[in-house]
Amino acid sequence: MRALLGPGLLTLAFAFALTGPIARGQDQPKTPPTDVDDRPNILFIYTDDQARWAVGAYGNKEIHTPNLDRIAREGALFQNAFTVTPVCPPSRASMFTSRYPTQFGIADWIDPKIEPDLGLAPSAITWPKLLKARGYSTGLVGKWHLGDHAQFHPTRQGFNYFYGFLGGGNHSMNPILEVNGVTKTVEGPTADLIVTEGLRFIERNRERPFSLSVHFREPHVPYAPVTEEDSAHYKDLDPTIPDYPDLPRDRVKNITKRYYGSVSSVDRNVGRLLARLDELDLTKKTIVFFTSDHGYMIGHHGLWHKGNGSWIANGKQGRRPNMFDDSIRVPLLVRWPGVVPPGTTIDRTVTNLDMFPTLLDMAGVGVPDNLTIQGRSFAPLLRNPKNPLVAWDDTYFGLYDMHNGATAHMRTIRTPAWKLVRHLEPGVEDELFHLANDPGETKNLNGASEHQAQKAALIEELQRRMTQIQDPKTSELTATAKAEGR
Repeated sequence: MRALLGPGLLTLAFAFALTGPIARGQDQPKTPPTDVDDRPNILFIYTDDQARWAVGAYGNKEIHTPNLDRIAREGALFQNAFTVTPVCPPSRASMFTSRYPTQFGIADWIDPKIEPDLGLAPSAITWPKLLKARGYSTGLVGKWHLGDHAQFHPTRQGFNYFYGFLGGGNHSMNPILEVNGVTKTVEGPTADLIVTEGLRFIERNRERPFSLSVHFREPHVPYAPVTEEDSAHYKDLDPTIPDYPDLPRDRVKNITKRYYGSVSSVDRNVGRLLARLDELDLTKKTIVFFTSDHGYMIGHHGLWHKGNGSWIANGKQGRRPNMFDDSIRVPLLVRWPGVVPPGTTIDRTVTNLDMFPTLLDMAGVGVPDNLTIQGRSFAPLLRNPKNPLVAWDDTYFGLYDMHNGATAHMRTIRTPAWKLVRHLEPGVEDELFHLANDPGETKNLNGASEHQAQKAALIEELQRRMTQIQDPKTSELTATAKAEGR
């Protein structure tokens, strides 16, 4: 079995102490610290394939997301949140471990047909493990997609309780789920079933600090069927779609309406979670996170899906590997009662690597000194949005080594003004965008002589970041830069 991990993890002895054998249905740690009752609960809501543009709070006036908008209204909305890899498993593993895909060996989505033994190593240190070790009751309901074998099971990664599915796909109705260790078909809308189990977890653990991760499969394809309640919002909608040449406009509009219905099934169920916190008088002591594993496109740049997107524009076929902002940018909403002022907007750049240290910071749990992570806590930005008293670098570094469906080796460096996507696969042109003037990434300036100095500076920073994480593609970047005379 390919239990892959990189340098900088804790010793195996300490890892075993964190993970020890547990029953899959067990909620509570055996020996909680005596001071744990004062710690906040954490509700981490995670969607699959949800674009930043598919939330009302981000300016979409056509989508119905009142409950997500409530989180933004009562907490903070991040304008520049990103994933470092725009497909499911590597993004999820980075979120859990605060490490890049090259450091844990999951580069692309996990295809069980060609890599059935791949998964996140049970010895990897995740933030649920550290919360569990400090007395939190930890649960995951929903999608996993970090390995199907027993050694990769969520209960080996810090979760006391799991209800959901281990693979990447499922049905929107009558899904196949693991229930108390038994896999079976369960009748009902998948989003509703997942949240109903999440509500049970909250009720069982209402008297002690808990960390509940709710991982929706929505709005991943297939978007439908959803309940009439969710699809009715868009029955008569003529949705706005991207302005891209040769789009099959009717098809893109129909896809967008189905996608919106799936998003609304998420939103309605988020409302159920928020309402139960209110009913149990847990709202003031519960931090709520909402984000997605990566962005999404429906006609944007002529594409459909995410970093491994396919052409949807007429006259074009096949895959188009990419790291457009629409693929790497995610919604991020955080409600932290008593700490974050309602209606806060944060413009600083953060990534999914930052979830690990931020969540531990909020819970009062420190990152172990002998654990190397790549993220940084953005809790200071939340505690004092106007003056966080910390230096903050808004440079983004991301990577994607695609091998399922196409081959690509992309390394990306992004500042608020410029973005370079360096293609290390042969025969593919780099992409250079001046975001300050072209936020939609419509004009590739890679060949413009007047911008070569800017490109050289971005390559230098990219090389520094790759060297820092011991990226195995660093030598290829160096060789290509030399060949170009840089």
